[in-house]
Amino acid sequence: MDTQPTHDKSKDPPAAPPDGGARAWCTVLGGWLALFATFGYTSSFGVYQDLYTRSGTSSSSNISWIGSVQLFLFLGMGLPAGRLLDKGYFRHCVLVGSFIYMFSLFMLSIVSLDHYYQIFLSQGVGMGIGSGLIYLPAMGVQAHHWKARRSIAMGVVITGSSFGGMVYPVMLNHLFHGPVGFAWGVRASAFLTGGILVAANLLMSSRLPSKMEQRRTPKPNIREIVTDMPYLLYCIGISFVVWGLFFPYFYLQLYSISHGIPASFAFYTLTIQSGASILGRTLPGFIADKLGPINVCVFMSFGTGVTVFALFGIANLGGVVVFAILYGFFSGGILAMLSPAVVSFARDIPEIGIRMGLAYFMCSFAFLTGAPIAGALLNNGTPWFKPIIFSGVCGYTNYQTPTQLLSHICFYRRQTLMLLGVPFIWAARAVHAKRKGSPYV
Repeated sequence: MDTQPTHDKSKDPPAAPPDGGARAWCTVLGGWLALFATFGYTSSFGVYQDLYTRSGTSSSSNISWIGSVQLFLFLGMGLPAGRLLDKGYFRHCVLVGSFIYMFSLFMLSIVSLDHYYQIFLSQGVGMGIGSGLIYLPAMGVQAHHWKARRSIAMGVVITGSSFGGMVYPVMLNHLFHGPVGFAWGVRASAFLTGGILVAANLLMSSRLPSKMEQRRTPKPNIREIVTDMPYLLYCIGISFVVWGLFFPYFYLQLYSISHGIPASFAFYTLTIQSGASILGRTLPGFIADKLGPINVCVFMSFGTGVTVFALFGIANLGGVVVFAILYGFFSGGILAMLSPAVVSFARDIPEIGIRMGLAYFMCSFAFLTGAPIAGALLNNGTPWFKPIIFSGVCGYTNYQTPTQLLSHICFYRRQTLMLLGVPFIWAARAVHAKRKGSPYV
């Protein structure tokens, strides 16, 4: 008697991301809320920078270290968070991060403004660790649900930080400078943030392969990843680009006030900047799914570097508004393309977390030092041209001649740091395109 051969499901290829469905869209919404509460709040540090500086907490550079350490841990924690995501501990990681983040935010509400170390520990270290355990999983888990429309999905998720960056500065400024004051102002923002994070945890879900699929899927080869030349070139390049990226986010409000812009309007500069970044974090996603996220990242990095030099010509309210809109758009595009570009180097879903974690970890050192260097260049006499040059050169290095480059290095030899971001990303794009046999990378 003939027997029909049984089908061995263990030999089937792993299921591809569904590119839609209720779970996928709920995860997008949950990720959007997570970034609203974490990255959106972090993007509002300019409000705290202005408050701490004018309250005499410490120097501009020392205060910048609070925000920079927060950003450093925000991205640096991506290394362990990425491994936890790949191992299937997505929900555990986000829950622990949410608890640490909320605990630290409430601790910030009881600090004294003349005790720098208290602010540093609660806002810089605690909130940085907590948000870092939320951010990468919230972004990386989108790749479990999306492939063809991955850049769009991730772009939509990261707009949560833009909306948070619009809401929190206005909220915090009105609370801090009104009858509520600092302590209860922070607590009010903490209650709002806590509710948002609860909803985010309930909505998001991972979609890792089954245990059988995981056993037959090759484990990520760490050695191959860290020696992947186009991936490394991209990580180096984007680290250089983001080195000066957050200078306007930290200092635009203070810059506006010091240049005669009424404080009542200067409070809204961060909101305008974050509002403009919504377009920068969505439109490039549609283009990236057609032309490739690395191609779009090159253009956005170029535009950001050019735009920051416009600060030299700003002397009135209209100039500040135009700058905030343009810089918000281009810088938002960089942040939106960072994750899709990194994911494009991954060969399988189990590689996504570790590749994102390593890339974020490398970028974290740029975020750690960028704003404090700008603050140190600023000093007490507010020589704004020094941090502007530092920030702008970090994003844009396409000088017309080597003589111009050398003259800037010599003239600002101790004040200027050159950052060859765009050429590195372009080199990564060229090698990766050759490997894939397509210019759309």
